[in-house]
Amino acid sequence: MTDPIPAATLVVFRDRPGAPPELLMVERAKAMAFAGGAMVFPGGRVDAGDRLPDPDDDAAARVAAIRETIEEAGLPVGLDPIPDAATLVRLRAGLHAGEPFAALLAAESLRLAPERLVPFARWLPSHAPARIFDTRFYLARLPDGVAAATVDHTENVRLCWTTAAAMLAAADAGRATIIFPTRRNLERLAGYASFDAAAADAARFPIRTITPWSETRDGAEWLCIPDDLGYPVTAEPFAAAIRG
Repeated sequence: MTDPIPAATLVVFRDRPGAPPELLMVERAKAMAFAGGAMVFPGGRVDAGDRLPDPDDDAAARVAAIRETIEEAGLPVGLDPIPDAATLVRLRAGLHAGEPFAALLAAESLRLAPERLVPFARWLPSHAPARIFDTRFYLARLPDGVAAATVDHTENVRLCWTTAAAMLAAADAGRATIIFPTRRNLERLAGYASFDAAAADAARFPIRTITPWSETRDGAEWLCIPDDLGYPVTAEPFAAAIRG
C-alpha cells in the first residue's frame, strides 16, 4: 500500500438566526480520481509550502485548509486582515498559477490566523483506491463582509450553501453523492444549532484517527467507526457505503 497523503478540509459555517447553520460544500468534477462527482467540503492535500515556517503536521494542515478554501471557493477564512475583493482575486489567481502561498500573503500584507480553525476529526481509510488520504477536518465561521463564494471550475463544478440535514436528504433521494466519511460527518454536524455549539462539542472529543473497518452483523457486512468520538451513526451496510 502506498503511503497516505496528508490532507485537510474545512467545514465553513454560515449561521442563521432561528435556523440551522448552512455549510459550504462543493461538487467534485466527475473526472477526478478521488470522490469524482461527490459533494465534499473544500480541501485538498498538504503541500510542501504549507509546512513553512512551522513543521508541525497540525499547523501545516490548517494552512492547507485555508489555502484550499481560497483556491476552491474564493473564501478568505483564516486570514488577518480579511482581504477586500480585489486583493482576494489577486490572491486566488496567484494560487491557481502555482505561486507560493507565503509569498502571496507577504505581497498583500496578510497574515495567517490558523487559530480560527477548530479541530473536528481525522479520517484515514484502510482500503486501497487510487489514493489514500489522511485527512484532518476543521470547523470555521464564515467571516463577516466577505464576497460570495464562487466555484473554481477546475477540480469542482459547483458549490452550494446547505444545511447538513438537507444534504443528507438529497443524498438519500439520489440527488447528490456523498462518500462514507462525508455522510458520517454530516450526520454529526446536523446536530449543531450554530458554529459556537459545534466548536464547543468538538472540544469534548479527542482528535483520534478514524479508520473504518468491516465486521459481520447478523450475516451482513457493515462498515464501522468508533462509537466514542461524537458520531450519532457509527455503522452502515457495506453494500450501501460509498468509499470514494
